[in-house]
Amino acid sequence: MASNNHLKLPYDITSAKSIFEYSKGLLGRTLRDFTWEGYEPKTGKGGLGQMVENIYFLLETNCYPGADFTEAGMELKCTPLKKSKQEELLIKERLVCNMINYCEVVEQDFEHSHFYLKCQLMLLLFYLHQANCDNLDLEFLFSVLWKLPEKDLLIIRHDYDVIIGKIKQGKAHELSEGDTMYLGACRKGQKGESLMKQPNNDIEAPRRAFSLKMAYMRTILEHVLNSGKNAVSNVAGVQSELVSTKALLKHSFDDILLSRFKQYLKMPYKRIAKRKKIDISNNPKNKFAMIANAIAASTNCSNVNRSEEFLKAGLTMKTIRVQANGNIKESMSFENIDYIEVAECEEWIDSRLYELYSSRFMFVVFKEQNQGKEDYVLDDVFFWTMPQKDLNLAEEYWNHIKTNILEDHISEEYWWKGADRKKFHVRPKAQKAVDLAPTPSGKSAKKYCYWFNNDYVREIVYNRNKEINNA
Repeated sequence: MASNNHLKLPYDITSAKSIFEYSKGLLGRTLRDFTWEGYEPKTGKGGLGQMVENIYFLLETNCYPGADFTEAGMELKCTPLKKSKQEELLIKERLVCNMINYCEVVEQDFEHSHFYLKCQLMLLLFYLHQANCDNLDLEFLFSVLWKLPEKDLLIIRHDYDVIIGKIKQGKAHELSEGDTMYLGACRKGQKGESLMKQPNNDIEAPRRAFSLKMAYMRTILEHVLNSGKNAVSNVAGVQSELVSTKALLKHSFDDILLSRFKQYLKMPYKRIAKRKKIDISNNPKNKFAMIANAIAASTNCSNVNRSEEFLKAGLTMKTIRVQANGNIKESMSFENIDYIEVAECEEWIDSRLYELYSSRFMFVVFKEQNQGKEDYVLDDVFFWTMPQKDLNLAEEYWNHIKTNILEDHISEEYWWKGADRKKFHVRPKAQKAVDLAPTPSGKSAKKYCYWFNNDYVREIVYNRNKEINNA
């Protein structure tokens, strides 16, 4: 509905294409360029979207649960970007779609859910986040007309069913963003605040919302940046796919991936390498990762972790080697710590480490048959999500890292160590790390990265075996 006595809108409200074309006029500008005297600004994250509706699209804000542009079947979403010290544009946060009412959502199938009805087609307006900046002065950079591809919808539908299934079991308080691929159930509000009733359990659960994960949003931004345009319609995903749309019509992504490993279980790694035509004659350090990748890809995908599905889901495949005596010698490394990102991040749940640790993992386990013989076989493959109690410990880990960075204590003597047996530690990936990274103090420091302790990896494998034996 038009407001402020505008009798005719400057676009066709029934046409997504017309609305998209009109949105381009906002790019490179701020809402202050379009506001009028007497308009009362809205505050907060949700306030920006309302202001865009009111000021630029000349619509009144409504509480209708359907899409913002109802006649065009399109939702409007404003989502922030941030700039790194190197002036690189980055996704700042996941895209929150709609709140989850635990008692109502269990009565809705996917096709009748608020998420599906609102977000099949979205107009994404990316703006540059500026701390302590008035909403009227935030600059809009990109406009994206994004229709969820059929393949993504199949994965998202399965994600939705996983979330709803957990709620129906009375486990809304145990929901985790790592439960799913693209569609997450993200926390809203601080710990202990705004608890909600859930079905089939008297325990109240934290407020959550359906959201598209940061990893998914990152692939959209990457395509926009690669296009060289500030407005893109019908964005396509990256081309290196693992699973076809046709296959997803019959089976879930998880089942498809796990089935590819089934025929190789208990097979010696050298035999697998021969079957998959992988040259490991020079005994490369990453030979187990090469083998796992060749099985998982089942196509010409050179790196599973860079495939369309893994990138959009933030999913990571890691190999684990278990010695014949059950020990795990090696700790598990992750990416280098971005000292600037940690220092500038205000909330744990918005941090890069939270995204890493709350995402899903696909663990490929090779087990030695005779102690010291290096006669490993493919022993197990499973998807894993970090339990909430371990995420709570990871938050302590992150806060400890952040405190030391802010105090300019970037040295091994300050970090958690593997010997502390706290599940996580900090150290370089290489013994002689010479690369330096910028710090908040304006100096440069040695690069350190995030690690799982080897005893924590052993605990993960032990719990997995226990789960199998009790099944």
